[in-house]
Amino acid sequence: MAGGLLLSGAVAALLTTALPAQTSSPVFDDPPPDKIVIDVATVNGSGCPAGTAAVAVSPDNTAFTVTYSTYLAQAGGNSDPTAFRKNCQLNLVVHVPQGFTYAVASADYRGFLSLQPGATATQKASYYFQGSPNTAAKTHPFAGSYNDDWQATDSTDWAQLVWAPCGVLRNFNINTELRVNAGSANPGKVSFMTMDSTDGDISTVYHLAWKECPKS
Repeated sequence: MAGGLLLSGAVAALLTTALPAQTSSPVFDDPPPDKIVIDVATVNGSGCPAGTAAVAVSPDNTAFTVTYSTYLAQAGGNSDPTAFRKNCQLNLVVHVPQGFTYAVASADYRGFLSLQPGATATQKASYYFQGSPNTAAKTHPFAGSYNDDWQATDSTDWAQLVWAPCGVLRNFNINTELRVNAGSANPGKVSFMTMDSTDGDISTVYHLAWKECPKS
């Protein structure tokens, strides 16, 4: 799923900052009145190979949904030895109104999880700007036995939010990962974890914090 996908929206938690003098600038719960646009440059990974991730964009370009059809990690039984870990990377180009910058305060993920007793699984997401040495990551562990839907939320305290560079267009990357360990109690039985979809909404699921850039 290379460069043909375009969508608008916003994604996930913790960014990298280039605004050392912004602590006194106003912070907003709601986005600026102008439209926020995000182009999705690429969708790549073993959890979302070409043709298996569908991108839907809201008419007002403020929300998106990525739905996966094969994002499944599994271990145990006759599972492929390489199937215990799957990943997907979204590469986004974020366009925000002039004079503002943003940080991402939270992101929600969900799917279905079936773990045998003694098996474990993790869902992980990391976020970084192109050219930044800093990567923020969140990991959510699960333990068997388990056979139900799962949901995980990445969130960041307001005091710890970091902000996108002002006046610079930088690609923003979100890497997600599913990992399953069959454990030693029931290695002959399959345990698995799926990612059903990634939803984005500027005011709810992927909540953006906003701040005015310093006046030049």
